[in-house]
Amino acid sequence: MEKLIRGRAFVFGANIDTDQIYPGRYLELTDPEDVVKHAMEGADPGFAKEFQPGDIVVASTNFGCGSSREHAAVTLKAVGVGAILADSFGRIFYRNAINLGIPLLVCPRIHDRVKKGDVLKIDLATGLVTNETSGATAQAQPLSDYVMMILESGGIKPLIKSQYGIKE
Repeated sequence: MEKLIRGRAFVFGANIDTDQIYPGRYLELTDPEDVVKHAMEGADPGFAKEFQPGDIVVASTNFGCGSSREHAAVTLKAVGVGAILADSFGRIFYRNAINLGIPLLVCPRIHDRVKKGDVLKIDLATGLVTNETSGATAQAQPLSDYVMMILESGGIKPLIKSQYGIKE
């Protein structure tokens, strides 16, 4: 896993809930090619067409609030999100996303410092976020060693399998 992430920013406001990340009316879809078409549809209907793998989601407070459905995190993983930066996260969404191997960083007031399309560079080891478009920097809370271990393994399941020698 890369510890430096670079991508274009897609900026959202506060209280983006799991239904905005992946609307419930699509829960019957299971093919990743179908799922990604509806990523962030409830907040930005054009997101799936513009977003490129490795791009970065930036939000204000309480990103991923709402239901405990794992579909929201699964959708962002499927679309290829490089990382998610926010002032704060819904607790269950945060765990679901980390467990799937998505880097999430708490970065106070990040949404005020970034515009859609800005190119961001994130150093996961230090939490330093650099807006390469404006030159501004921000300091995210560094990830714990355990979270880094999960991310480096590609998620909690691959980590557990490797720790216990479980083969597919």
